Amino acid sequence: MKIFKYFVIISFVALIAIFFTVRSHTVQNILIKLDFDRQINKPNPLPTEDALTAVLCGSRGPLPAAYVAETCILIKAGKKVFIVDAGDGSVSNLRNWRIDLGDVNAFLLTHTHSDHYSDLADLHLGGWVIQNRQKKLKVYGPEGTESITSGFEKAYQLDYKWRNEHHGDEVAPLDVAGFDTHIIDLNSSVIIEEDGLKVTAFLVQHDPVTPSVGYRFDYKGRSITISGDTSYSENLIKHAMNTDVLFHEALSNVMNTAAANIANDNPATKGIGTILIDVLDYHTAPAQAAKAANLANAKRLIFYHLIPYPDGLIAKMIFLRGVDKVRDEWTLGKDGTMVILPTNSSEINLTTIE
Repeated sequence: MKIFKYFVIISFVALIAIFFTVRSHTVQNILIKLDFDRQINKPNPLPTEDALTAVLCGSRGPLPAAYVAETCILIKAGKKVFIVDAGDGSVSNLRNWRIDLGDVNAFLLTHTHSDHYSDLADLHLGGWVIQNRQKKLKVYGPEGTESITSGFEKAYQLDYKWRNEHHGDEVAPLDVAGFDTHIIDLNSSVIIEEDGLKVTAFLVQHDPVTPSVGYRFDYKGRSITISGDTSYSENLIKHAMNTDVLFHEALSNVMNTAAANIANDNPATKGIGTILIDVLDYHTAPAQAAKAANLANAKRLIFYHLIPYPDGLIAKMIFLRGVDKVRDEWTLGKDGTMVILPTNSSEINLTTIE
């Protein structure tokens, strides 16, 4: 009993000491310095070895979900870094993971739905001002992409001006602000071929949003294919043939229909119900995506652009309903899902950035 009393007294005294210690400005300054040092010098989680790597910097579709970003995939091929789509919240993920936005070689857009480019402005501004990009951000995308990049440039003209006047040419040079936009010629589908990397764009089915594309990255014998938004697509299967990893979008018809029925019961949300039904015909159910992966002989299937985002065990079971009858192996993607494909190897290493 005496030992317990001593423990309580010592604990109480220690709490009082801590309370008064942290009220000291000197101690506070030390703590904030340590915290900033931890944040700024946090190690980049991307692999340093020669590999083809993909990270989900956003895993949900346009329907909201707490603490989950809209669609975004980072690709690292050797030392080159690319971003495929950048929806809301995705650039915050990249910054939190200490990804140097100034090192992004190019941004690749799959199509002109806003949930795939709403963070493009932050991606290009962050790389320009904060991380000292040396040239305009290169952007590849289908027809219509130029209206997005030119629109951002027009909207941010004053921002460019104020940052340059405040920070100077060394930090915010005006000749580097903005985009270098390249419209994909689908008659010549290889859009990048350099340093052992080949990036191929291909058409997918997302009518009436045309053209919409997917991308395949081939690097030193390893490959990653990204579906973009699409319904079941034979052309996707063709271009994903024998890929190491297929990132395929997925929508649960069961969950979307249930949500639509509830929304339609309320006049205030009936418009949402209409949208939830309309989108069923230009996305892919998880079991269909699994079938596509099988036909493409994809070694690993990762679901992304999840509609709706399945939060919780029961929701995940419903979302994946029927997949186990089609395919034995898959991964339900989440923000931070990372797959590493070392060169000169057949390994597929799956991990998560926390």
